[in-house]
Amino acid sequence: MASTRKKKTEEHEEPSLNLFQNSKAKKILGLVLMLIAFLLLISFLSYLFSGHKDEVLVEELSIDEFGNEVVSYNEKNALGKFGVFTSKIFMRNMFGVASFFIVFLLFIYGANLLFNKRIFKWKTLSYHSIFLMFYLASLLEFIRSILTSNSFFHPGGYIGYYIAGSNGWLQNNVKGIGSAAILLVVGLSYLVLNFDIDFSKILDLFKKKEAKLKEENEQEEKHIISMEESIFEKDKLIEDRPIEFGFDEIDKEQEPEYFEEEPEEEGSLDFEIQEESVSPKKPEIKEEKEEEKLELDIEEQVEEKTVNKINNDGDYDPTLDLSNYKYPPLSILEDHGGDKVNIDKEELERNKDQIVETLKHYNIEISKIKATVGPTVTLYEIIPAPGIRISKIKNLEDDIALSLAALGIRIIAPIPGKGTIGIEVPNAKKETVSIRSILSSEKFSNTKFDLPIGLGKNIANEIFIADLTKMPHLLMAGATGQGKSVGINAILVSLLFKKHPSQLKFVLVDPKKVELSIYTAIEKHFLAILPGEEDAIITDVRKVVHTLNALCIEMDNRYNLLKEAKARNIKEYNEKFVQRKLNPNNGHEYLPYIVLVIDEFADLIMTAGKEVETPIARLAQLARAIGIHLILATQRPSVNIITGVIKANFPARISFKVSSKIDSRTILDTGGADQLIGRGDMLFSQGSDMVRLQCAFIDTPEVEELVNYISQQQGYPTVFELPEYIDPNADDSERGSYSASERDELFEDAARVIVSNQVGSTSMIQRRLKLGYNRAGRIMDQLEDAGIVGPNLGSKPRDVYYKTEAELEQYLNTIN
Repeated sequence: MASTRKKKTEEHEEPSLNLFQNSKAKKILGLVLMLIAFLLLISFLSYLFSGHKDEVLVEELSIDEFGNEVVSYNEKNALGKFGVFTSKIFMRNMFGVASFFIVFLLFIYGANLLFNKRIFKWKTLSYHSIFLMFYLASLLEFIRSILTSNSFFHPGGYIGYYIAGSNGWLQNNVKGIGSAAILLVVGLSYLVLNFDIDFSKILDLFKKKEAKLKEENEQEEKHIISMEESIFEKDKLIEDRPIEFGFDEIDKEQEPEYFEEEPEEEGSLDFEIQEESVSPKKPEIKEEKEEEKLELDIEEQVEEKTVNKINNDGDYDPTLDLSNYKYPPLSILEDHGGDKVNIDKEELERNKDQIVETLKHYNIEISKIKATVGPTVTLYEIIPAPGIRISKIKNLEDDIALSLAALGIRIIAPIPGKGTIGIEVPNAKKETVSIRSILSSEKFSNTKFDLPIGLGKNIANEIFIADLTKMPHLLMAGATGQGKSVGINAILVSLLFKKHPSQLKFVLVDPKKVELSIYTAIEKHFLAILPGEEDAIITDVRKVVHTLNALCIEMDNRYNLLKEAKARNIKEYNEKFVQRKLNPNNGHEYLPYIVLVIDEFADLIMTAGKEVETPIARLAQLARAIGIHLILATQRPSVNIITGVIKANFPARISFKVSSKIDSRTILDTGGADQLIGRGDMLFSQGSDMVRLQCAFIDTPEVEELVNYISQQQGYPTVFELPEYIDPNADDSERGSYSASERDELFEDAARVIVSNQVGSTSMIQRRLKLGYNRAGRIMDQLEDAGIVGPNLGSKPRDVYYKTEAELEQYLNTIN
């Protein structure tokens, strides 16, 4: 009984201690602020019409007399005495018309408190309003000082008057011109800082207006010229007609006396005709026309901006090879769960009481607790009372789990970036996060990541998207049936929805032979294979070793291309190639991203060991800049599988539920993965940050439908081939030999290039003979088979066995 009374007294004391955290108090305060804003608005508006009369009477009477009920006073303000004094304080003595911003601020603050929503950010709103009040008051008073100074009404109030009025600080120091310049610069600076105005667009508008005026003037001139030409033609006809009719009339009607005066009249007529026939205006009109044509030509040359745009738009587009390719629609995917999380308040209150009560048993007091509900887990953030040790709370993990009767309790002490301790408790009803809700979000569709991956949602129910190029490699681990394969499918589907086949290629390694075989149908769109192989999905361990070494060769070749192009990474290189700054005849080509996915890495290490680990370590160390990224997945994150060399080059890691704390420390370098609840519950670590996520779910039928949609479209004629790799330790029978008929047409030319330069480099054959990399690689293999160059030495050039061209020619004659 005593404990229940104590709880009741504590509950009643809480609101009084923290009044403004009470939602009711906030709503009442919001209503009061909105009422004050409404009253000030009425008084300010009334002041604009009746302020002169009220102000004269107020100045005549003292404040004591004004507040006395005996004194009769006929207020014109709509709110009476309150309206007179408030409008006098704000409108006359302070900011003038700019005082309406005070009404706006009070209304917005009140609305925020009443509806418990941020209509605007308070800090930014206050900053803008305060600046505009001072600036508008100064500007209005400056305009008033120019127009008139006899009006009683100060539109900027006394503050604006003392800043920029007729006797203000600005005009007393820099006069009117200086004041105008300062106000203009301050206003423009405010617009630039807050709205990033592009002044070039304003100049373009003026240019367009000038162009329109020129066109109108030219049209008017053309119209005038055409009118003058028509008048000239009419005048000519009129002058011709009187001559003819004049002579006819003279012949028929006039008396012979007038025939004596004919020469004079004819002379006068001839003179008039000559004047009008000479008419110097007509040739001037032709000259004007010619000048106008030249001006029109110049205007057309000025309007060649569109040509520059066409040149920019005419950059090389790698997607034109499959221009009819259509990105998959979201209707292929199913919506397995709602976008919003259902909050069970009774469950939250019950868990909160259990946590508080459990901690009280160990004399741990809490000053504040907050719950953040996620799809599968709720995070309770607690702030312990001063003097409580964090380690004391951390050691109670099992006791809290026992009191809540729940699995997967995880304590984060403290939460990075916050002064709180987090207790993650699984929800009774778990929500499924569908991949459709991730891909259809505005965050994913508008992302600027190069290789965006929709991983799922965090505890705050926010969509979490990562960029594979920034990771740059990903290590995944999880026990069987905890969502690892679904996570791989979610990554692949995210990339398939976002990238064009020309921009991305996958190298899929599936030792289990069943997990990734579903993607075989899109081999001519998105997959890369070794030359001569039939299966796009690599399942044989020996072929995996060859594929990894072929990727190392591809990496070396790409670095050579970047070196020649003077680019630091694949993004800069592709930008130069798209802008046609690199010549394809010199071996340059558009480089797609290559993503290597290995589904069961442990099986490869157990069977191949160092043969697999060495090229993977090399790719992890060097392949980031040239667009090759690795995703390794395993269900056995033990030390002998995930070695120190691999962990050092895979900073981004995903861990689903694992069986022990040792496995959790192996994959994440910390505990916590063993306390996950499974079914897509995972921890994502990139650097020092760790986030708990619910992985996006995609079912196998959805993947099949997506693959079918892509495979039914037109693909490339052949599959994207990796460079050919020949095992130096293999027998000659396994390596194969090339006969004279099987050798390339440029075999001898390539041999001469190699011997003359004494550099056994595939990229040199590309440059000198203007070949693609695959053909140059085959010629290099033929040269090695013929004994002209030595075996591959990685990033170093091959050894050249013939020192002079004479020796080479003698050898070529013998082998032919």
